[in-house]
Amino acid sequence: MNIMLFHSNHGLRPAVRQAADRLRAAGHEVWTPDLFEGRTFETVEEGMEFNERIGKDELLRRAVLAVAPYSERGLVYAGFSLGASIAQTLALGDEKARGLLLLHGTSDIAAGASVDELPVQLHVAEPDPFETDDWLSAWYLQMGRAGADVEVYRYAGAGHLYTDPDLPDYDEEAAEATWRVALGFLETL
Repeated sequence: MNIMLFHSNHGLRPAVRQAADRLRAAGHEVWTPDLFEGRTFETVEEGMEFNERIGKDELLRRAVLAVAPYSERGLVYAGFSLGASIAQTLALGDEKARGLLLLHGTSDIAAGASVDELPVQLHVAEPDPFETDDWLSAWYLQMGRAGADVEVYRYAGAGHLYTDPDLPDYDEEAAEATWRVALGFLETL
């Protein structure tokens, strides 16, 4: 499988590279575009501030440019938090998308978005300050109306970015469970 993996608001940190390596070890081809052009951040707040300075349109432009050389192959879009929202936006606009793997995040769904049974898997903490229960319920219904085939996995007590071993949110048990399920999902695509 060809996977485009987008980083979080923390930037292209070692955890993203480790995730890409894990996916490669399972036989996938993986790209990890650096939308922050080398900048990484220790806190969510620093990353959000940088993200706001760049602007949503510029980040999306960078993501589209990163994807363009590979999109004809039929990509699985994946991402962490901010990267998940970018992956979702791109996957819903790419008729050749093979799947969508969301880790720690979702995004608004464009009016009129439509996919043909796109396989989608979401892994998120429970509770998550950025992905509230009400938001996730509405998101799930909207994705279903758009034609996606959605699976949601919640991890009680885990922090927002629980798969990043270098952050305070890290939860080894939840992270390993996420990767087991996610790798199984990718095998079905």
